[in-house]
Amino acid sequence: MPSKLPDPTTRIRRLMAGAILAVAATPALAIEPFSADYQASYMGMKATGTMTLAPEGNDRWRYSLDVSNALASLNQSTVFEVDGNQWRPLTSRDSSKVLVKSSDKTARYDWDKGVAEWSGDVKADRAGPIRLQPGDMDALLINLALVRDWKAGKPLQYRMVDDGRVKQLNYREAGTEQISIGGQSREATRLVHDEGDKQTVVWLVEDMPVPARIQQRKDGDQSIDLTVVSVN
Repeated sequence: MPSKLPDPTTRIRRLMAGAILAVAATPALAIEPFSADYQASYMGMKATGTMTLAPEGNDRWRYSLDVSNALASLNQSTVFEVDGNQWRPLTSRDSSKVLVKSSDKTARYDWDKGVAEWSGDVKADRAGPIRLQPGDMDALLINLALVRDWKAGKPLQYRMVDDGRVKQLNYREAGTEQISIGGQSREATRLVHDEGDKQTVVWLVEDMPVPARIQQRKDGDQSIDLTVVSVN
């Protein structure tokens, strides 16, 4: 029944939460635009997904994720700015639909005032404001930043400001394994984040600007699984 379906925005945001970067201590690296296609399992059905990074001008970038199947769709985007060694979210939008249930949320990160606020389909206690700290990111930008942090050999311990709350996240390396990408076997490093009965696993491949695979489980059951097919 629709009332029992999980909130797709929350699940994807938490999925991506595995990825925050401690940018304040990381050397600046060049950012390049890309488009990545994913095959997915979402809400128990096969789906397709796309991640893109595109320049907006004035050291600003738009990072987007779109996932859809016959049951549900999710569209997320974050505009962020490069400020020295930091990637700072400015605005983000989450829109989702599961059968006849829809949600649309917008976040604004005001770095001059030092606060983040949310509007749209949000509860009063999740609207903010929340005080920002240097290095804070939203959950979507985290995904992109994790790749940079891992390549730089930095600790995977982060502060996420997202969905009207603050959360501290810690990831650990869990070895390497071979995964199939576009029909080819590639070596990937597994990163794992455990949070109670939930677990997020991210697979990273050396020459890819995005995670090669992202999987979330709750009570041992898979809820989301994204595997990259191609990156342009």
